[in-house]
Parts: sequence; structure tokens; C-alpha cells
Amino acid sequence: MALRTKSQDMGMHTEQLSGRTQQRFFTPAEEQNFTYPEAFDVDFNKRAELDCGPLAPRDVNLKIRDLMSKGYGTIVLKNPGAKHSLAVGILNKLNLHIEGSLGYFGCGLIDGPNIRIKGRVGWSCAENMLAGTIVIEKNAGSTFGAALRGGDLVCMGDVGARMGIDMKGGTIIVGGRCGAFCGFMMQRGRMVVLGDAGKNLGDSMYDGTIYVGGKIDGLGVDAVPGEMTDLDVSWLSRKLKMYGLEAPKGVKNMQKIVAGKQLWNYDNLEPTEKKLIL
Repeated sequence: MALRTKSQDMGMHTEQLSGRTQQRFFTPAEEQNFTYPEAFDVDFNKRAELDCGPLAPRDVNLKIRDLMSKGYGTIVLKNPGAKHSLAVGILNKLNLHIEGSLGYFGCGLIDGPNIRIKGRVGWSCAENMLAGTIVIEKNAGSTFGAALRGGDLVCMGDVGARMGIDMKGGTIIVGGRCGAFCGFMMQRGRMVVLGDAGKNLGDSMYDGTIYVGGKIDGLGVDAVPGEMTDLDVSWLSRKLKMYGLEAPKGVKNMQKIVAGKQLWNYDNLEPTEKKLIL
């Protein structure tokens, strides 16, 4: 009699599989459940400084990884010089302080670190961010937080156009204004703008929530006003307090924008099946 596998006991299938399997099973007691297999054990009290001036972006990123492998949990990047693609792909617990501005695609594809940037950032900062926090003390460029999936992304200043495009989760907070088409095709998550918002806010959004403390230059397709609830007010108050921010007119007076759900057109038929019917 063939031995039953764990996946069979879980009801995943009934047939007996042969050959190598890619299934992996974990128990709640295993520490690696909460980190990546290649993640480093770091000490936040162990601090290192890195001069980015003479280094290429790739070398800076490799050096960050090397320092984490040696147990450094707090890293300070000096003289970043607005270089592109710095501090990307960090899948580890880490306190990262960047003393200066970043270019395009800074801090993208991260999962876990807490980053503070004492400057500005260019296009697509924190794209595809999964978890952690990023705080920018000045302004940010367009496509800020593109395809964000989790964590808190905070800009104390103004942000350009198309912020949170294709956003799938997490929270974006802007202390100032934002440009046009922010929240375009937003699918989930929360976006908070304490200042004014540009044209076509929330255009073609499928889900998620946008809060605006100032004026809205115009709503996009299928973006409609929502009703502020006590839960919204409570969440906004707690979240803004975490980063020392306040709504100019109070959180109770902020505008809430949600999806009208008129674009929710789903079809169970595959494209080939449609052709057969037509």
C-alpha cells in the first residue's frame, strides 16, 4: 500500500504523485515562517556607515547586503548623489538611513526594512514594495509607490503624477499635494493626501480608498465620493499620528473617494470560448 503524503491528507489531491515535488511544509514553530530562507540575522544596535560617492549603484546594493550578512542592522548611506536604483531588493529587517536624495527607482522591491530618506526621490520610488516603512522628508517624483503591495510609504512633501498606479495594498501618505491620475487602476490599499489632488484622481480604480484633505481638481472614471465613517476617522487619526502629521482641516473634514464599481465586468468565459460562441 502506497504511503499517503501530507498533501493528500490535506485534501489537495487524491492521486499518488511520483517524482520530485516542489511542495514545502512548515509548522508554526519554525522561525523561517516569518523570514526569507536567505535572510540575515541582524542587530539594530550594530551600526555601519557607507559612502556612496565613489561607488556605482550595484556596488552600493551589494555592500548593503554584505553588511547585513555581518549582522549590521542599522546602515547609514552618505552621499547618495541622486543615483538610480539604490537600496533595492532588500528582503530583510533593517534600519536604513539615507542622508541625501535618490534618483529613479529607489527602494524598490523591498520587504521588511525601515527606511528614512533625508532628501528627495525621483520616479517610481518604492515600486512593488511588499512590507516595511519608507519616509521621505522632502518631495517625490511621479509613479510614487507604483504597484505597492504592503507597508507604509510616506512623503512629507509633494508628489508628482500617477502616484499609486496599480496599487495592490499598503498605505501611501502624502503631507502635501499630488499630481494628476493618482490612484490610476488602484486595486486595494489606502491613499492619504493631506493637500490638494490633481486631475483624474482614482481614474479606473477597482477598489481601495483615497482620502484628501484639500481640493480635488477632478475625479477620474468610476471614482466617486464615499461616506466618512467613525472607523475611517479613527484609522486616519492613528496613522497620521505615527508620522507626526495632521490634516489641515481635521480628519473628520477629509474627503473620501472610493470605486463606483461600474467597471466590475467579469466574465467566466476564456477568450477561446468566447470565439466559439461568437
